[in-house]
Amino acid sequence: MDIRTVREIILRGSVVPVIDLQLRFGRSTTRVGKKTCIVIFDASTEAEKFELGLMVDAVSEVIEIASTAIEPAPQFGATISREFIKGMGKVDGTFIVILEPERALSIDDMARLAEQAAMS
Repeated sequence: MDIRTVREIILRGSVVPVIDLQLRFGRSTTRVGKKTCIVIFDASTEAEKFELGLMVDAVSEVIEIASTAIEPAPQFGATISREFIKGMGKVDGTFIVILEPERALSIDDMARLAEQAAMS
């Protein structure tokens, strides 16, 4: 992961790091368009809790997937490195990639990148 992966925004008076998921997954920088979104979620380490933003191409809906509807990650065919995939959820006959947050959004990697960004 390189330093360009992390950006930041001000949300309710606090600085929130924003991760460009395209870059995180080894692709080119996200081309910001009308549907580009920053999804904010709560993250935590053993020591602290904080907010983190994920820059995504678009959000069409937020759904809850039952654990019984999640299958193991495929051995082939994924457009994202398998190390980042927790499994595949099946909703209404459509498969959805489910990220492995501990790897895809490694807090240690994000903290290191945020420190590098602050120093540059």
